[in-house]
Amino acid sequence: MSIETDAAAETDDEDLESLGRELGEAIAETPEYQAFEEAKAAVEASDEAQEKIEEFEQVRQEFMLARQTGDASQEDLREVQRKQQELHSVPVMAEYLESQNELDVRLEAINETISEPLAVDFGEEAGGCCKE
Repeated sequence: MSIETDAAAETDDEDLESLGRELGEAIAETPEYQAFEEAKAAVEASDEAQEKIEEFEQVRQEFMLARQTGDASQEDLREVQRKQQELHSVPVMAEYLESQNELDVRLEAINETISEPLAVDFGEEAGGCCKE
């Protein structure tokens, strides 16, 4: 590789990183991201939500340990599900989960847009070893 080629490659990398930063900044300005950040802050500030999170995490951890030792029962699973429902029924948590879902949908659409020009059918002649 020549010095000129190396310099051009570095410039391309810098341009891509700059575009990536710009994209990140633009995403941070979207209504979906703003709503997510507000909902996250509300959950963090809510004593009720924090208490329900702790309860859920405790029951979930106990269930995971019981499952590893083969001692988990259906009743244990139902208890985890019940605690999760209690957590999700807290209004600020429900709002957080909804905003997270909306942000995920937006990010997936952005990802598809970025990936579109890179489309490769990995199942079609990619390796050559699987041809009949």
